[in-house]
Amino acid sequence: MSSNELERTETNLSPVQSFEGINYAKTEKPRSNERQNAANEPFCFLNIYKPKGITSFDVIYKLRKRLGIKKIGHSGTLDPLADGVMQVAIGRATRLLDYLSSDKTYHARIKFGYFSTTGDAEGEIMPANPPKFSEDDLQNALKSMIGEIEQTPPIYSAIKVGGKKLCDLARKNAKKLSSKEVFADFEISKTLENPNNSKNPEAPENPNNPENSKKPALDIEIPKRIVTIYNARIINLIKIYKTDENSQIQEAELEISCSKGTYIRTFAEDLAKKLNTGAYLTSLTRTVAGEFKIENSIKIEDVNLSSDGILPHLALQNKTYTLNFEEYKLVLNGVSFAPSGEKPPENVPLSLIYENNLVSIGILSDNKIVCKKVFK
Repeated sequence: MSSNELERTETNLSPVQSFEGINYAKTEKPRSNERQNAANEPFCFLNIYKPKGITSFDVIYKLRKRLGIKKIGHSGTLDPLADGVMQVAIGRATRLLDYLSSDKTYHARIKFGYFSTTGDAEGEIMPANPPKFSEDDLQNALKSMIGEIEQTPPIYSAIKVGGKKLCDLARKNAKKLSSKEVFADFEISKTLENPNNSKNPEAPENPNNPENSKKPALDIEIPKRIVTIYNARIINLIKIYKTDENSQIQEAELEISCSKGTYIRTFAEDLAKKLNTGAYLTSLTRTVAGEFKIENSIKIEDVNLSSDGILPHLALQNKTYTLNFEEYKLVLNGVSFAPSGEKPPENVPLSLIYENNLVSIGILSDNKIVCKKVFK
């Protein structure tokens, strides 16, 4: 492969074995202290496993203490009750978080026949229509949700509306409401029936139609968003047998591949709506985030930068362009240039590589590669 040949990075991401000998961007002039410090700053990603019970910020806090590095960031927040892969950037790699692939895969366990104020097991639980759907019904409902779909983010989420997190607004508002009032806007069936088709004495006094919103009442409008579900498949079903001949699906384990911004709690609730019942998550694990896979993830307490750090261009899904020395010198000064080798695709981010190191993020425009970010 020539030094100018366009190439695609490997998708099977592996840790760097050692940071010794990594050639950071070289210049012909002596570095200032500021530039020297920048060159010596860590420049890598970590594939971190976040356990259940802590926040994504807790992960960053623990890593800062363990590694003695302040500049650490992450892509894609995980709820405290969820576990799995986190894409963590170290040092100068924090400037690359926007270039990481945002596609995710989750392993979700969903319980049907109930609603939760939070969409998961942490909230207050209330009964909905008993699940009376078949496996074929579930398969068809999943198929109908493949592709672009519209979602309303959960009221208990970190998305900001008017500069304030929804979860903070919801918790503040919930303190003013009784349990009955909190559930008043949930998708509760009009008739929670018992086996004899008589009114269920344990049903709420004023249950609502399943078409109504299932969010605690707030005096704000939650903006909807368009997300993409690439695939959703059944991994396992848990059934409860009512008689020798009849069984009902109570829980389902699903694998869901989706785009950035997808709320799996909302996916579960919307799926249940199609099946004329309610649902909430009992567990959630993120198994894939971009190029990061859970089987290669590292526990916080086991992290070692020299063995676990991932070179930035291996963590990105960008097309790559290998620089020759003359092009490399131009890039160091932020000068655009016409590619001397095979022309890369236009208007997409390119990883500009020299001696197996990421030197810049560029883009081809008007037959010239323009540098957007330079790492000296």
